[in-house]
Amino acid sequence: MPRPTSTRGSRTGWPNGSAATTDEARDHPRNDSPPGGAGHRPVLLQEVITGLRPAPGQSMVDATLGGGGYTLALLQRVRPGGSVLALDRDASAIARFPLERVPPDVRLRLVHANFADLGRVARELPGGADGIIFDLGMSSMQLDDPERGFSFQRDGPLDMRLDQSEPWTAADLLNREPASELRRILLSYGQERWGARIAERIVARRARQLFRTTKDLVDVVTGAIPRAAWPRDIHVATRTFQALRIAVNRELEALDAGLKAAIPLLARNGRLGVVTFHSLEDKIAKDLFNVEATDCVCPPHAPVCICGHRRSVRVMTRKPIRPSEAEIRANPRARSAKLRIAEKL
Repeated sequence: MPRPTSTRGSRTGWPNGSAATTDEARDHPRNDSPPGGAGHRPVLLQEVITGLRPAPGQSMVDATLGGGGYTLALLQRVRPGGSVLALDRDASAIARFPLERVPPDVRLRLVHANFADLGRVARELPGGADGIIFDLGMSSMQLDDPERGFSFQRDGPLDMRLDQSEPWTAADLLNREPASELRRILLSYGQERWGARIAERIVARRARQLFRTTKDLVDVVTGAIPRAAWPRDIHVATRTFQALRIAVNRELEALDAGLKAAIPLLARNGRLGVVTFHSLEDKIAKDLFNVEATDCVCPPHAPVCICGHRRSVRVMTRKPIRPSEAEIRANPRARSAKLRIAEKL
């Protein structure tokens, strides 16, 4: 469920003035690291802005506030008179956002919510959204904070929750799930070919001592995979950490729900952009775009159309947009990013 926001004197739910803060933003200390600054670089920012075409007076949605880089860029381009609705399931992203950088002639609404709830959160948008962006990457602040447990490079609690109000952590998952479920998670979400062996080692280890820290997990993974089989281009625990993070946060289910909610919210000729970072995310976006750009989705052997499906978008990126070599050099975390864009008919 989305957390409450403050609204001031607007019958549409938008504030009169530059910004409405959430209750979470007021109750947490501010972090002065500027979004888009040294601590965080929005990936494919110029390509996203070019693809979404934000213009003065328009309504835009940033479904993944994160470090705030996209939101700040959108606010600058919809002024005067425009608005941005920004969501994040991580309350710390809301708390960190620099409200003092919001121009006075635009409206901003920040909501602590999972983008799976986008349809409910954004239902009061007058006239629909002119553009919606999903950036599915982890923010630098999340990755670099050892207390969040997302990184195998720093020891910390084995947490991995994007929303800290959720009850189950990665440690809970490792300490309770049977080997068969752990194997499924590692194979399905991490594409880890050593998943069965890692799952067996996890079960054996927790019988002696429960998992508590990221180092506990790294030690098991490095011991389970033969040194000669370690990947050369990524850390040996990368796929395992990805798989557990996806499982803990139900990321793929949320993405499917969020994208399906986003398309009906778009105004005519409004655009939806999705920045993905691994093949599982990209397949969900690609498949949905292809289905929504097709009139009939009946099985090929059906003699006549019985589905009644009518296309609702046109795909603007037949091939995904990738970061330039210059961007990858400046921000190595951008190397796997792909941007897909669709336009509402």
